[in-house]
Amino acid sequence: MTSRTQACSSRKRIPKKIAGLEEPGARLKTLAIATLKSDHNLADLLHAAGLARSTYFYHAQRLTEPDKHQKLKEEIQAIFTESKHRYGYRRVRVELVKKDWKVSKKLVWKLMDQLNLKSKVRIRRKYSSYKGKTSHIAENILKRQFQTRVANTKWVSDVTEFRVAGRKLYLSPIMDLFDHCIISHTISTSPTTAFTSASLAEAFESQRPASGLLVHTDQGFQYQHSSWRHLLTKHGAVQSMSRKGNCFDNSVMENFFGHLKSEMYHGEHFATVADLTREINEYIDWYNHVRCQERLQGMAPIEYRCHTLAA
Repeated sequence: MTSRTQACSSRKRIPKKIAGLEEPGARLKTLAIATLKSDHNLADLLHAAGLARSTYFYHAQRLTEPDKHQKLKEEIQAIFTESKHRYGYRRVRVELVKKDWKVSKKLVWKLMDQLNLKSKVRIRRKYSSYKGKTSHIAENILKRQFQTRVANTKWVSDVTEFRVAGRKLYLSPIMDLFDHCIISHTISTSPTTAFTSASLAEAFESQRPASGLLVHTDQGFQYQHSSWRHLLTKHGAVQSMSRKGNCFDNSVMENFFGHLKSEMYHGEHFATVADLTREINEYIDWYNHVRCQERLQGMAPIEYRCHTLAA
């Protein structure tokens, strides 16, 4: 046995947590090595961590320096926690700018990565279109013109499904394309025509739009039913429908469902229908009043609506 082999065997075994260290960054590796170097050979630690000697000394000199981004990191952590881990770096930056921080998206991304703050990931799922007969009731009048500068001139709606405690739960929201605010919604264990008509009736009651309002949906049976059409006629609204099997014709509503399920539903456990119903209601309230949107100048839908209508 060579003298080097004897020397290596006489040293304490390097902890497996260092040998199998993941790659969170050179600074974190340097901190771990600095903690263990009194008991282990520095060369062995560097080899186990996969860190160059020059890189180690570069970061080691800075371990004792105060973190110039410490206050910013604390603010980022607070915003991320307050959003219930729903905000990515873009929305975190929007909130920082509202608090008078001058910071780039790149820096926010970097610091969130250092803090291991990962927003809830949106799950891409295959689109399932209405499988009934093609509607001859209404044309696609909206034609993906999702922008409008006037409130209550373009509404969109759809139905989405949840599974909880061996049962199904359905949500029918009405969104105003002016600010993407959910102006009404109903929740039911059955996707009946009464369930969808109730959300539309509630929207008309609360908003009282002028005649000529455009209401767009897919070709679901609820929207072909006389109860839905009667409400539109009663209030002087115009019906518009997506082309069969084309989710992009109502992509704004599909996008809302995607955010709702990734930020509130997927990966969570709900014991009862009542639990999930409460969380959906709370999420929609948070979405309307708190969740900032870059397209709304960093405001939440209700905030933007009040700000614009008051101008």
